[in-house]
Amino acid sequence: MNGKENLEYKPGKLAAFFISIYEAFAFVMRFFKEVFRPPFHFREFIRQCYNVGYKSLALISITGFITGLVFTKQSRPSLSDFGATSWLPSLVSIAIIRALAPLVTALICAGKVGSSIGAELGSMKVTEQIDAMEVSAIDPYRYLVVTRVMATTFMLPLLMFYTGFVGMMGSFLDVHANEQTSFTSFFENALSSINFLDYWTSIVKALIYGFTIGIVGSYKGFNASNGTTGVGHAANSAVVTSMFLIFIEEIIIVQISNFIRMP
Repeated sequence: MNGKENLEYKPGKLAAFFISIYEAFAFVMRFFKEVFRPPFHFREFIRQCYNVGYKSLALISITGFITGLVFTKQSRPSLSDFGATSWLPSLVSIAIIRALAPLVTALICAGKVGSSIGAELGSMKVTEQIDAMEVSAIDPYRYLVVTRVMATTFMLPLLMFYTGFVGMMGSFLDVHANEQTSFTSFFENALSSINFLDYWTSIVKALIYGFTIGIVGSYKGFNASNGTTGVGHAANSAVVTSMFLIFIEEIIIVQISNFIRMP
């Protein structure tokens, strides 16, 4: 036989799955190692906070407002049957603060920010810009990944509170138009049903969701291949994986918070 046989090892599907799990785990663990090591690229971190936060405000404002407005309209008929429309502010505040605000914010950012991170880092990977950074003595992981993950983790709680406020304003406009409830009375009734655990749970959710979006988008982009096709795949995979993990995390956090609420 002429020539040499190709002896390159190609793992099976099951082995490849576990290898990918290990690589993802190592990628995440590397973040916790690098985040505490100097230098910290503060200017890049601020730039990423601007991209994650300010550039998402318009979409979040519209979505949050419509969420509060529609949820109130959908809840009114059911409460009206029992003569309990006065409970609307409390019902809406519990739904928005506990669940809708962090979840809606995370899903919007997963679609907008996660895809952007995956596509940006993916294009840098396939055009060998990341390799060029290593040659120029710049740690690409610390400069590209750490700053983006920190930005998404830091900005998601802020965006979540903003979404909650905008959603409550949408609910107030609907309640005021139908029941003539004053602004002060609406928010007094709404906030009376919210306790410290509700705020704390929402903050923890937003922090975890933000970290998930940043680390998944960075991982997919950092491991992109096959040219422009790989960039598109990285962006799409970042969104799908982030949303899937967010729903899993939502279930786990809700179970834990409900266990803590039990007397």
